[in-house]
Amino acid sequence: MGSAILFVLSALLGLAELALVLNAVLSWLVAFDVINLRNRAVYNIAHMLDRITRPMLAPFQRVIPPLGGIDITPVIAIIIIEAVRKFLLPWLFFSFVTPYIG
Repeated sequence: MGSAILFVLSALLGLAELALVLNAVLSWLVAFDVINLRNRAVYNIAHMLDRITRPMLAPFQRVIPPLGGIDITPVIAIIIIEAVRKFLLPWLFFSFVTPYIG
């Protein structure tokens, strides 16, 4: 049961990372006029990704200003999510859940 919870939490963090990467790539494509937000499908996808990633990025954007017009907060958010996935989740699992299993 505990490993299933660990898997689900890790998968959710992986989806959050994917959303951050997709949002960054989409913003670059819009900025360089490769795709256009006047296209309804592109607008809907961009709006959805922005609504998903904005709560993750807002705390970092309050602290870290854009460097030369480049927002590095998605990179920092991904690094923190990876650290949680690789180090914090297994530590929590093995220190709190494993002692109570058989």
